[in-house]
Amino acid sequence: MTLSSGVPTAWLRVRTVLVLTTFLAAARGTSAHPAPFSYLDVRVQPDGLSGRLVVHAIDVAHELNLASPEILADPAIVHQYSSSLVAVLAERLVLLADGGTLPWSMTGAQPVPGEDAVEVRWRATAPKVPGRLVVQAHLFPYDPVHQTFVNLYEGSSLVWQEVLNRDRSRTVLYTGTRQGRLAVFQSFTASGVHHIAIGPDHILFIIGLLLLGGSLTRLLGIVTAFTVGHSLTLALATLNLVVPPARLVEPAIALSIVYVGADNLLVGTRSRDVRAWIALAFGLVHGFGFASVLRETGLPPRALGLSLFAFNLGVEIGQGVIVVLVAAALNILRHRNSTLARRVVTVGSLIVMAAGAFWFVERVFA
Repeated sequence: MTLSSGVPTAWLRVRTVLVLTTFLAAARGTSAHPAPFSYLDVRVQPDGLSGRLVVHAIDVAHELNLASPEILADPAIVHQYSSSLVAVLAERLVLLADGGTLPWSMTGAQPVPGEDAVEVRWRATAPKVPGRLVVQAHLFPYDPVHQTFVNLYEGSSLVWQEVLNRDRSRTVLYTGTRQGRLAVFQSFTASGVHHIAIGPDHILFIIGLLLLGGSLTRLLGIVTAFTVGHSLTLALATLNLVVPPARLVEPAIALSIVYVGADNLLVGTRSRDVRAWIALAFGLVHGFGFASVLRETGLPPRALGLSLFAFNLGVEIGQGVIVVLVAAALNILRHRNSTLARRVVTVGSLIVMAAGAFWFVERVFA
């Protein structure tokens, strides 16, 4: 439930009002129908974070084994049990700033008058404005449908909203600071490298393109053409301009691998090396596959361009490492035993075709 950068601030405020209104309306219900969600504000400040957490009285009474949630309408009772409540919530609401845990502490607690809810004000001190924030919240595990609405503020501006639940209990937030932009660059560059490293289909496609050899400059050019292709469709899909279904994209990626292997075996029938054009064309297909990864990761709305650039840079770095390693190995083999090198090209191409065919069948019928 992240919001795109094109959403005006006024709409963010309207959404906040609607969320809070829904919470308060549900809180007015009877004890048989408690509001199944909590409400968390996170405010970024020069010396750390602060905010408030609003939780339903029925949830508090359940966790603290109180006789009745109605007693939490009394400020004295809330004050009496506030330390016990925070002790429970501190284990279930975890804040991380730039990779390190940021302990938070209560600065006050009070009932929300007439709304069957308790408000906990909190603060977490940090030596600087964090760039990358991680909020982990699974506040009331006994309720399988419980949700936590998270709002991130910078100054007086609401800049990010998220909903956490049992299945999605963690979200990553990036601040609009220099540290935040640096964190975006680092995180998404690493994500691009990681995606290439764990993607056997992308790796095999690249290896298939490299089997015929060539100078390092030519091979890097071929892989760069692949990057240009997937960068275009990655941007289109991430911006939701063109989003083909995965049931078409994944089999198409498998067929691209089959094609590369077959092309290597047929290279003797033509005089020109068209691998760069093949890489460019099929890069368009692979870009849609990359986009599915980014959508699952979640792109920061205010750093969309930077995150896309960093991810593509990471992919290019990963591909560059593969090029250097494979090209060096094949070059050594050709200089030592040219006959064996030709056999490696043939056998390698057949393996590439077989793997692509297997993935195609698996993705179409599995």
